[in-house]
Amino acid sequence: MTGKKKSAQASVEAMYRVFTVPEAPESTLSRIDQNISRNLAGFLQEHIVAVERDLSDVEKNFADSVIPEKPVFVSEQAQFLLDKLVANSVHTASPAFIGHMTSALPYFMLPLSKIMIALNQNLVKTETSKAFTPLERQVLGMIHRLVYQQDGSFYRKWMHDPRHALGAMCSGGTVANLTALWVARNRAFPAEGSFRGLHEEGLFRALRYYGCEGAAIVVSKRGHYSLRKAADVLGLGRDALVPVETDEFNRIQPDALRDKCLELQKQKIKVMAICGVAGTTETGNVDPLDAMADIAREFGAHFHVDAAWGGPTLFSRTHKHLLRGIEKADSVTFDAHKQLYVPMGAGLVVFKDPSLASAVEHHAQYIIRKGSRDLGSTTLEGSRPGMAMLIHSGLKILAREGYEILIDQGIDKAKTFANMIDEQPDFELVTRPELNILTYRYCPEDVRQALAMADELQAEKMNTCLNRITKFIQKTQRERGKAFVSRTRLEPARYYHFPCIVFRVVLANPLTTPDILEDILREQRELSKEDGIADEIAILHQMAAAVLKQDQKQARQA
Repeated sequence: MTGKKKSAQASVEAMYRVFTVPEAPESTLSRIDQNISRNLAGFLQEHIVAVERDLSDVEKNFADSVIPEKPVFVSEQAQFLLDKLVANSVHTASPAFIGHMTSALPYFMLPLSKIMIALNQNLVKTETSKAFTPLERQVLGMIHRLVYQQDGSFYRKWMHDPRHALGAMCSGGTVANLTALWVARNRAFPAEGSFRGLHEEGLFRALRYYGCEGAAIVVSKRGHYSLRKAADVLGLGRDALVPVETDEFNRIQPDALRDKCLELQKQKIKVMAICGVAGTTETGNVDPLDAMADIAREFGAHFHVDAAWGGPTLFSRTHKHLLRGIEKADSVTFDAHKQLYVPMGAGLVVFKDPSLASAVEHHAQYIIRKGSRDLGSTTLEGSRPGMAMLIHSGLKILAREGYEILIDQGIDKAKTFANMIDEQPDFELVTRPELNILTYRYCPEDVRQALAMADELQAEKMNTCLNRITKFIQKTQRERGKAFVSRTRLEPARYYHFPCIVFRVVLANPLTTPDILEDILREQRELSKEDGIADEIAILHQMAAAVLKQDQKQARQA
């Protein structure tokens, strides 16, 4: 026995074994697999380190740019991933992780994912996907029916029609929004007379032929940043994403939208698309989609709804009225890895008219030939995994009733938390939840009283101080690792539209309880008493006292 460490060898036999022979039951990888299968929550809780490490420290584990000359054993790599990757990952499934739109997954998604990976189908072409292609078409049909409520004969005619597509599956909301706006752009400048269409001749010639000075995508100022990316990628320029003011509930103002469209029209700028938002990323609000649909029709614009977050609200009989008008949209984005509860990397867009997708149709001789059933002809991405299988499984296993429960619970939980915040003397609810997202901040009672009577300059000084306090509490709570809320910046009308930093909470995890929410507030209250922020807190109270004293003096003089 020399004690010399055994090393892996690269050979034809070894390569064959890696592709065909599974790990032994007692191996590191097999044990990980068994632990995850038996108790996913327990595995995550045991292996993810709660206390946050500095990213620069984590980077040291991944600093070597040299590809190893010699192989390592699977067990060695599995242990490395456990120690260096898993341990320093974010526990997104934790019921106290309520800061972002990532939640726990249903247990069945893991074993079913193995089937998808093992089959390794490529959805660009039926020759590499076979049964996955009709399954993907069915999923698109199911979501299309959820949105547009056509009858059975419509789906019998169009769902599997090889010359049409009811939508496009993609990696997420960003590509879904881009796909919808790609269709909108090409439809806005179609072939006519001697002009062969924008898709053939390009944007410059399209604008010249149609006598336009530019093209615009109009959305509320709460629209997702992916729309700005889309304007850039589509060759319009980021300035072509035209923001419209919102009301006090972060919803687009229809009158302001119409005025903006008229203004663009006078400037000879084509209103290519109007985008409604069903569940804004920061506050979870829903635009007045009905009114927006009418305005889009008036200006001949493609009406797209970004329902990446709020789309599944349609499952709820109690709350689906919040999305009234979505059925009038030309296209709608869903993010399946949000409230359809599938793993990261799945989104889709559905088109009301089955012919719309043809505006971006591409073909090649060796693949996606004209007339084939290949879905790759109308998708931006070429090679794609069979994520539709997991969406299909969620729709079948959870069903409408299951999703309704999850949506209703999330909205009810958000209202419960909002009421909880209202009852706290040292917290202020900034935006009340419409769906299941809300914002609030630490704000002592005397400060809230002072803000209510402060002039613009006084309010600005106090809110500047509150911004520093909110940022400290949020960062410190995240670093301690017990819970996580995110933060964002809003401009409340009641504070003269001054940018205020606020806590942002997303309540989609069914495992989050009121007790956990109370613990989060309790920890934030304790953090406000720490030495690191004591001076800022003292200054804040001094400013509030000065405003209140001034008000009392004015009251006596009156």
